[in-house]
Amino acid sequence: MSVLVDRRGSVSVVTINRPEASNALNPEVVVGLGRALDDAAADDGITAVVLTGTGDRAFCAGLDLRAFATDRVNLMETDSQGFHRFFRERHPKPLIAAANGHAVAGGFEVLLRCDLVVACEHVELGLPEVKRGLVAAAGATMLPRRIAMQTALEIALTGSRITAQRAYELGLVNRIVPRGQAVDGALELAALIAENGPLAVRLTKQLAYAQEDDVGPGTWTRIEAATQAAMRSADAVEGARAFVEKRRPNWTGR
Repeated sequence: MSVLVDRRGSVSVVTINRPEASNALNPEVVVGLGRALDDAAADDGITAVVLTGTGDRAFCAGLDLRAFATDRVNLMETDSQGFHRFFRERHPKPLIAAANGHAVAGGFEVLLRCDLVVACEHVELGLPEVKRGLVAAAGATMLPRRIAMQTALEIALTGSRITAQRAYELGLVNRIVPRGQAVDGALELAALIAENGPLAVRLTKQLAYAQEDDVGPGTWTRIEAATQAAMRSADAVEGARAFVEKRRPNWTGR
C-alpha cells in the first residue's frame, strides 16, 4: 500500500510508503492521504496525527515527475476531496510532520501545511518547481506567511534547498533529531499535546490560525489557475523529461 496508517494510542501515524520513488506523490498516495486525514478528523479518539515517509532518504519528493513525464499525471485533477481539504481547510487535529528525509517541492508544501515539524539533522527542504517549469503555488502562498518575504522568494525563485538547521533558525522546524528518530520525536510532541483538553487544543489551533487563514474568496482559485497553467505548459513537460533523462532543460517559455 502507498499509504500506511498505524494507531499509536491516541495518535494516528500516517506514512507515505513509496521509498523506491522517494515517497513521491501519485494519485494513489493523494487518495490514501486524503482518506487517512479524513478518518483521523472524524475519530474522537485521535488527539494528533503524525505524518511521515518510509525510509530515511525522503519525507516526500513532491509530484512524481516520472509519472508526469510519461502520463501527464495531474494531481490537481485527482479525485481526493480529503487531500484538497488538507490544503484548503485546517485539519481539526494537530498535525505533526516527522521529516525522516528530504522534503522538496510538494513534499515541502505538505510539511508547511502541518502545524509542527520534527526533522532529522540530515534533512534538506526546498521548492525546486521552477527548475522543472512548474509553480510551487501552495508553497509560494504559505511560505511568506511563515518567514520574511525576501527569504521566501529566495527559496521559491532559485529552487535551492535549505538545511534542517537553517529551517530551524527560520522557525520552520520545531525540533531537530538524529537520523532515524523523526517519528519518535513527533510522538513525544503528540504525547505532550494529548495531556491537554482536546476541545481546548482544537480551539487554540483555530484561534492561532484565524488571521493567517483569513484570505479572500479568490485565493484558491488563483492558486489552482496558476498551477494548472504551469502543468499544462510545454516547459513543464520539458522540465520533467529533463529530470528523467538527467539533462538540463531546454526552456521555451511556453
